[in-house]
Amino acid sequence: MTAIQDKSDIVRTERGLTINATRITLYDLMDYIQAGYPIKLIRNYFFYITDQQFNAAISYIENNREQVEAEYQQVLQESDANRHYWEEINKDRFAQLTKHSPKPENQKAWEKLQVWKAKLATEI
Repeated sequence: MTAIQDKSDIVRTERGLTINATRITLYDLMDYIQAGYPIKLIRNYFFYITDQQFNAAISYIENNREQVEAEYQQVLQESDANRHYWEEINKDRFAQLTKHSPKPENQKAWEKLQVWKAKLATEI
């Protein structure tokens, strides 16, 4: 872990730019910023960090917007690629699971679930 500046509240970890002594990345904040949330509302979502930590993170994002934005886009691409990878890996497994019939002791519960799913599908 290396500090971005001396005694900084923002550090670079293996997870990327992170608020010091937390697991909150600046990319977590960027999700809300990109969605258009007001800063005060974002602050409420991260109530477990101090005002100093939150303000330092927002200031860092504002002062280094291009760098943070570029890293954020890279994180989004990696996340999307990771999701696609695991969907592909698990596609066959999910298909197998849907073909399984329930255990005899779960048959009644399974039938109730199917009725409930059908009812929900007609309501939507």
